[in-house]
Amino acid sequence: MATTTDLDAQVPVREGEYGSKVAAVEPGGIEYIADRERHGNPIQLFWTWMSPNMEFATVFVGVLPIAVYGGGFWPTVFGVTLGSLMGSITHAIVSTMGPRFGVPQMVEGRAPFGFLGNFLPAGLSWLTASFGWFIVNSVSGTFALVTLTAVLNNHKAVLTFPIAFVIVVVAQVLIAFIGHNMIHQFERIIFPYLTIVFGLATIIILVQAHPGVGFNAKAPVPFGGPSAAFILAVFIAFGYAIGWNPFASDYSRYLPRNTDPRKVALAAGLGVFVSCTVLEIAGAAAATISQLGSNPTEQFTNPLPVWLQVLVLLGIALGAVAANVLNIYSGSMAFLTLGIKLAVEKRRALSALVFGAIGLVVGLLLQTNVAPGSKYESFLLLITYWITPYLAVVITDYFLHRGQYPESMFYDTRHRNWKGFIAMLAGIIATVPFWNQPPPVPLGWVPTNYPQLGDISFFAGGIVATVVYLVLYQLDRGSARARPART
Repeated sequence: MATTTDLDAQVPVREGEYGSKVAAVEPGGIEYIADRERHGNPIQLFWTWMSPNMEFATVFVGVLPIAVYGGGFWPTVFGVTLGSLMGSITHAIVSTMGPRFGVPQMVEGRAPFGFLGNFLPAGLSWLTASFGWFIVNSVSGTFALVTLTAVLNNHKAVLTFPIAFVIVVVAQVLIAFIGHNMIHQFERIIFPYLTIVFGLATIIILVQAHPGVGFNAKAPVPFGGPSAAFILAVFIAFGYAIGWNPFASDYSRYLPRNTDPRKVALAAGLGVFVSCTVLEIAGAAAATISQLGSNPTEQFTNPLPVWLQVLVLLGIALGAVAANVLNIYSGSMAFLTLGIKLAVEKRRALSALVFGAIGLVVGLLLQTNVAPGSKYESFLLLITYWITPYLAVVITDYFLHRGQYPESMFYDTRHRNWKGFIAMLAGIIATVPFWNQPPPVPLGWVPTNYPQLGDISFFAGGIVATVVYLVLYQLDRGSARARPART
């Protein structure tokens, strides 16, 4: 590995000349980005986080509380807005770490978790991105592509699911393989189109919506009543927004070190908040118009004129690709953070290619079993159980250290900080009594006895992880002061 004179010799610096080149394959993997390679402006984070959320998976977050849990329209609107806001605030905070440290998000986790302890969040992030979000979004985009070609052919099927799935996956793997600059450029190019078509669709659906819809006791899962439906709306929207948090610095780490952190936070946070909130409200509105069917994409597009259906279906397919280039890219980053050493210069690109191929096979085997409307709602809840405790540890430690870490800490294999691992594990365990999932996941004690509380596991996980870490941190400081100085 190459090193740079202004850093400790232990810090590996990403090799190769990359700069702002778009078509060139990004070299290296999870190494530090030297100052000479830094470029870009915070505003690019706005469309980089807007475009990936303009897809049907986001819309379906707003559909779920009404169509599945029986929630009313206005409580759902308030719930998804609140949940998206909370997830966007944490996203804004972790995004500022990229320019400051110049390393991917999962590598930054080595500071509060230690080199070995960081395997827990890095491993979970790898699985979530490479085999969770990747497949869910690919299936969502595939449904849109199948429906689009059928609409163009007088509602007669043109593409089969496997063929459409291959087209979607190949497109997103190719972009992720090329790397960081291509991803930012792709998100920027499709941003105006997605904004216009989804904006028009949202307006038309809101005009046709029935905002007076209240709680529906005959919904598929209404057992918690109006309060549970509202809390679940908050929880699912929060889970969707924080699903991006473990990737945040992957796309801000190339920004110059002296970039204003407030601008970074504002651009990244608003990108997630605006896109999630608007499309989730559109989903809630669509749920008041028609019932959830076998192809959930049609519930959103059917109220639209045919010409706009075509444009929106293309937008959904593009949005799925926009989301998954981030999942593939960041999934490969998380994989390399597990201590995997590949000697090839294009190790990050190679990892993206391999996991894209694996995701292709898995997606073809599972198909609609992982589409929005099947196990999607369960997936949204499950990821929140680990991401919230992870964020609690990372953000707490960051503020305790006032954002000051030596870069060598991120690559020191001897660095141990089991406080983070213990606190995160405690936070995950604390969520168990609050689990509110369909079988085979066991129903927690709290929703069993108090179904009106919905699922508040993210509060439990975040609070417990924070408190445990603070206690361990103070104990560690106390024992350090008590140890006699070496002579």
